[in-house]
Amino acid sequence: MKKYYDIIVVGGGHAGVEAALASARLGKSTALITIERAAIARMSCNPAIGGLAKGHLVRELDVLGGEMGKAIDKTGIQFKLLNRSKGRAVWSPRAQADKIRYERYMQDILGKQPNLDIIESDARALDILENELRGVYLHDGTLINAKACVLTNGTFLRGKIHIGNVQIPAGRYGELPSIGISDQLKNMGFTVGRLKTGTPSRISKRSIDFSKLEIQTGDKDPRPFSHSTHDFDPPNIPCWLAYTHEQTHDILRSALDRSPLYTGKIDGVGPRYCPSIEDKIVRFSDKTQHQLFLEPEWAGSSQWYVNGFSSSLPIDIQIKALRSIPGLEQAEFIKIGYAIEYDYFPSFQIRRSLETKIISGLYFAGQINGTSGYEEAAVQGFMAAVNAARKLEEKSALVLERHEAYIGVLIDDLCSKETSEPYRMFTSLAEYRLLLRWDNAHLRLLNASKEIGLQDNAMLDLFDRVKNETHVLIKKFTKIRVAPGNPLNIPLDTISSISLLVRQQKIGDNHVAGLQKYYFPDYLLDSIDQAYVQTRYEGYIDRQSKQVKKMKQLEVKRIPQNFNYTSIRSLSNEGREKLLKFKPDTIGQASRIRGISPADIQVLLIFLSR
Repeated sequence: MKKYYDIIVVGGGHAGVEAALASARLGKSTALITIERAAIARMSCNPAIGGLAKGHLVRELDVLGGEMGKAIDKTGIQFKLLNRSKGRAVWSPRAQADKIRYERYMQDILGKQPNLDIIESDARALDILENELRGVYLHDGTLINAKACVLTNGTFLRGKIHIGNVQIPAGRYGELPSIGISDQLKNMGFTVGRLKTGTPSRISKRSIDFSKLEIQTGDKDPRPFSHSTHDFDPPNIPCWLAYTHEQTHDILRSALDRSPLYTGKIDGVGPRYCPSIEDKIVRFSDKTQHQLFLEPEWAGSSQWYVNGFSSSLPIDIQIKALRSIPGLEQAEFIKIGYAIEYDYFPSFQIRRSLETKIISGLYFAGQINGTSGYEEAAVQGFMAAVNAARKLEEKSALVLERHEAYIGVLIDDLCSKETSEPYRMFTSLAEYRLLLRWDNAHLRLLNASKEIGLQDNAMLDLFDRVKNETHVLIKKFTKIRVAPGNPLNIPLDTISSISLLVRQQKIGDNHVAGLQKYYFPDYLLDSIDQAYVQTRYEGYIDRQSKQVKKMKQLEVKRIPQNFNYTSIRSLSNEGREKLLKFKPDTIGQASRIRGISPADIQVLLIFLSR
């Protein structure tokens, strides 16, 4: 075992995997410390990647040089583009995963990666001198020295599982928690909180009566996550839809006095957007039924995931309630549902580089920052490692802005909004979502990808080609005419330009392939699609672009890190308190912090201009 590395990554979940790969691929000697090597990249909750806004994150990560998109394309068992009946801004890719193959894929990639060592151990403490990271102590007292460390501990920091009145110290079911680092950082001045999440039961396929359920298939024309994926022909293994009913709810209500959520045994706050089943029936008491999605956990799986039935109720109640559901009357349980609470560090304590404000060289990524989800964790791990490597090279941090990427929205939200519950990315959180579509990640992040230097040159050339062709095609759309009796079979009375027909919605998404075949055979289909979307939504895109330009004036106005807010008497008391707490990098970031008024922003601008 080596005793010195450039960067140490602690934790082998989805944040840790991307952090370790990015660090090593950037030429830094890297150690990934994980309690169990076989658990690397484990999908401890739902066996899926992507979803609303989450799919955007994976696409962005792929453009920048991450691995998650490639992994799910290789190991997915059902692919679906969500919200296709709505506008392009909210289309999002999602895939069911073969969780066993996904883990093996990532473990194989990590094992073959140069500059990367995997150390199977528990990180018990950090070596810190004068607020600077020096290394990591393992459980046996061994010190591994490093210039930087990315903590991606997930739910393992003082993790505790709850099933009814039973409490089990654990990071995940059957895995030990991580003890030591939370208390050390708390003693150094960090604020520590507790959050809660949960997972549902897994049941045997042979015990499910599928004749009483509704089938849910993937797309017939599936789209891959990664731009590097070719000849894409994945399986389309169906999921199934079931429903709770009043009898189910009565069973659950009868045991609320045995629920750790309602008896005060769980201190952590759970996610509003993904509540446990017992929380659903209390918060949405007017609902007579709730959807459950039954999902296979791998191809040919005998173990099925009951999505929507997360619970920390006692075992007997979980069994009784689930068996009251049509199609699940004979359900055989393989794993019982549980809640898990864990330590996290409220994210006002990190910079937008994801480096902590207190300890130089220490970075946080994933659930340690209060987020939830594989995708949110993965992009944080990647960005933390990129910025750790850049700092070692004495380069400035790479920060994506809100108008550039959902990654930028995510990290900016963490640094400017108080996270009291697990944070999950939604399209509604992005004010420029028409600019941040899933289909144009390669165009808006092209320059950032070149700056990072992890993307394949052939892919960068392809992205450049799409960008250039798109500009040319937008102009051609205004000049080329479509006549009655056209090969696209669009009913017309007069000759019209392509751009006019797109704006009139006479040319739609279903005509893009035809445009290539009959009008632009020398151009890439992707380029034609981009030109179509930009023409279709031109007015809205221009409006958002003007908003971005206006906001940039505040984003470029930087605030010195040692700025003395206490000396400015004209700030409101709440504004001063929040500024001292968050220490924003820019006026733009300050303006998004709750409790800071427009008057406070004007006062800051006056003082900064002096």
